Amino acid sequence: MIEIIPNWHPVFVHFTVALLIISAAIHLLSYVLPKSELADQLTIVVRWNLRLGMGFTLLTIAAGWYAFNTVAHDAPSHIAMTEHRNWAMATFALLLGIAGWEYYLSRHRRDKGWLFTALLVIAAGLLLSTAWHGGELVYRYGLGVMSLPKAEGPGHTHDYGSEHGDMDMHDEDEHAHSHDDATHDEHDAESGHTTSSAKRTVSAPKKAGHTHAPGTPHHND
Repeated sequence: MIEIIPNWHPVFVHFTVALLIISAAIHLLSYVLPKSELADQLTIVVRWNLRLGMGFTLLTIAAGWYAFNTVAHDAPSHIAMTEHRNWAMATFALLLGIAGWEYYLSRHRRDKGWLFTALLVIAAGLLLSTAWHGGELVYRYGLGVMSLPKAEGPGHTHDYGSEHGDMDMHDEDEHAHSHDDATHDEHDAESGHTTSSAKRTVSAPKKAGHTHAPGTPHHND
């Protein structure tokens, strides 16, 4: 048999919740609609969803009862687990009665009145509450979880992306590097300008003086 960790309860319970909630919602719709072919078709959908949902509910209850007696837990989770069990058993009892009543009404071709509709809506609400308590067992108390992920803090990686935390540092480094380069270029430009100016301000060397022999006419060099 395929091993499901910790057990089969989380598998079956999703079918129970989906089928029975859909059954209640569609029945409420068919009840408010006027008598028509569509309403009759919706009634058939409600019937099969309710019966299939109750079939999965039997499996859900069996697997849940097994989990209740086998899953490792501590004192706080035991209290939460017991509360979830109590909600589940009360909801199951109500749904079982509704399913039996629906079968009786269908066999005798009798309409489902407001009382049946009200009880089915209440049962759907109880089922949602039971499911919420079950989710609390896993996500708040870690019941049935074999290992919990350890928080790695900033810098942990994913296959589809870069490192968290390191991205910001990398961006900051790039910004700083660009800033340094710009400052360096600016400094070079200023230095080059100063050097050129210095070169322009340097005057050409004066020619060395010379003497003329006596009697030589005066002339400009």
